[in-house]
Amino acid sequence: MNRRLLGKVAIVTGAGEGIGAAIAHRLGREGARVVVAEIDPEKGRYREQMLHREGVEAIFIQTDVASEEDVEAMVAEAAERFGGVDILVNNAGVGAPRRHLFDQRLEDWRRVIDVNLTGTWLASKYAGREMAKRGGGAIVNIASTRAFQSEPGTEPYSASKGGIVALTHAMAVTLAPQRIRVNCIAPGWVDTSEWKIPPRRAGLTRLDHLQHPAGRVGRPEDIAALTAFLVSDEASWITGAVIVADGGMTRRMIYLDDEVIADAVATLTGDPGLARLVERILEDPELREKLKGLVGEAS
Repeated sequence: MNRRLLGKVAIVTGAGEGIGAAIAHRLGREGARVVVAEIDPEKGRYREQMLHREGVEAIFIQTDVASEEDVEAMVAEAAERFGGVDILVNNAGVGAPRRHLFDQRLEDWRRVIDVNLTGTWLASKYAGREMAKRGGGAIVNIASTRAFQSEPGTEPYSASKGGIVALTHAMAVTLAPQRIRVNCIAPGWVDTSEWKIPPRRAGLTRLDHLQHPAGRVGRPEDIAALTAFLVSDEASWITGAVIVADGGMTRRMIYLDDEVIADAVATLTGDPGLARLVERILEDPELREKLKGLVGEAS
């Protein structure tokens, strides 16, 4: 494992499980001393112990990133224990129940915004001060492709992630004189099953993977590797960037036509012949009528 982060001190919020845990693991394996900033004490202690078993110097600090008092105390303890802060990964995030806009609750909206967006701002404010004392640092904010595209009923989460994208370029400009770089990763579909507590097997289908131009659903390790690069000196000329890591999904233009439907049939069944037959049926009105008659007789 590359040791390019040797001697660095990294805070990872929401590091108990999922993408945050994979990031904490990767940064630690690359030499960083890691602060596991996690609201859930069971998850935080589990991840701290796992990192210790991997030979990583790590501490768990219980933190609700929506609380300014918690964040300020966490950063102060990190600086005291490790002598400063060089890296911050704002990963902590929550979602809200998917409801139609008319049925969404203000308390759900506020909690999502408080954790995802305000938490990113708070942690950057306090960790950034410590970085400035050391002559610079790097912040990576974890957003989502939901900042750019949505499913119905996801307004709180999408708004929080869109806010993180905007906050990234604002902070990159503000903190440039302190030599603090700020970048953002917008992951797409990432399966976190193996980084849950306890780890579990992924329940993914072949279609889940094949609909991605890259041929698979993302893994937390994909985001961790990109994060490690962005906080390293190798990325010293990158700031204010938003990098989409989604296996190409947001670049795939999809219109429902005969060919797309036939391709879907081929993907689902693994039978190109059946796919061509479906395409012929869709293109030929007479054939469709004959098939309707056969279906009617069979029923």
